[in-house]
Amino acid sequence: MAAPLAGPAAEADDDPAALVDGLLGQIAERLGRPVPAPYAAALRSVPRHLFLPDRVWIRDGNGGYTPRDRHADPHGWLAAAYTDTPLITQFQTAEDGTRLPSSSVSMPSMVVRALELSALDDGMRVLEIGTGTGFNAALLCARLGDDRVTTVEIDPALHARAGRDLAAAGFAPRRVLADGAAGWAAAAPYERVLATCSVRAVPPGWLAQTAPGGRVVTPWDSPWCCYGTLALTRHRDGTASGPFSAFGSYMVLRGQYADVELGRDLLRPGQAHDESRTALSPWTVAGGDLDAEFHLGLTVPGAWFSWDDAPEADGAHTRLWIGDTGATSWASVDYDGRGVASFRVRQHGPRRLWDEIERAYAAWDRLGRPPVDRHTLTVDSGGASTVTAD
Repeated sequence: MAAPLAGPAAEADDDPAALVDGLLGQIAERLGRPVPAPYAAALRSVPRHLFLPDRVWIRDGNGGYTPRDRHADPHGWLAAAYTDTPLITQFQTAEDGTRLPSSSVSMPSMVVRALELSALDDGMRVLEIGTGTGFNAALLCARLGDDRVTTVEIDPALHARAGRDLAAAGFAPRRVLADGAAGWAAAAPYERVLATCSVRAVPPGWLAQTAPGGRVVTPWDSPWCCYGTLALTRHRDGTASGPFSAFGSYMVLRGQYADVELGRDLLRPGQAHDESRTALSPWTVAGGDLDAEFHLGLTVPGAWFSWDDAPEADGAHTRLWIGDTGATSWASVDYDGRGVASFRVRQHGPRRLWDEIERAYAAWDRLGRPPVDRHTLTVDSGGASTVTAD
């Protein structure tokens, strides 16, 4: 039974059971089907508001975030807690002063989809990478039992807070303060490894600590496209393979994010560049087609893009910048504000990044433009990975 509300949010009309019912309805609408019984039961026994700080932030639809404060706006805070939306719980400040989200509570429907993909069963041992607020760890405990769940968190403040909130909610998984990239060998092997952060490569320790026949489920990221969730099955010979699913956009595992900026690291006065024309529209490859962008992210390693709607010179109306995480090369594709049949291209560095993008897009087109869930990743016994698409 859901725990009662406490503190400023407690009002006569704040009925926990009704709030959870409403959330389950939202999730079912998003999924297009009822929430599976085991996970509906878990959501009923794990009140989401118990794992939130007194201030959270929601997206404002304009690239920013709006706060919801438990003390200043208790009903707004509580409504956010039981809405099918991700909530930012922590920010970090970049070198340029920009505040970037560094921890969040995931959208409940995405949480359910990841749990479904994990195919949990009674008796399984699970390693969770990224405790965060502890909400997902609590759901795992509700499904499997405290003694079957190990959860790892790298951030000491998050680790401490999650411990308090888990205990207050009545859950006691094994909690570890460590870098989740290494997994947690002391309690291995696990039947499931479930990450709450995205990766650009599957850490070897995760697979090594997964029992044969077990599964690693992790959101996926590339510098080009943060999207998709991978479900790898580990085979007895040490290899692993599995498909991607078309959902999930999570913060990147610390240590796999390359901090490279255009002005700081790539653009220098007097750089020589090649100039050409292209018929491939920059919006075709970086305009929001997640299937295309996902494929490009897998097949053009290290490439990332940013849009410039006010380029300083050369008659460009809008410019697509492309860089590489090695900080060696860049390219730009310019729209002049008039014609869309041809675009000016400039490229600098040892990699001809736009040429790579064109070739990868043409290959995806020849394959019949396969969507995200028609891609499969295979990891060999040495840790090298290959991608196939059909």
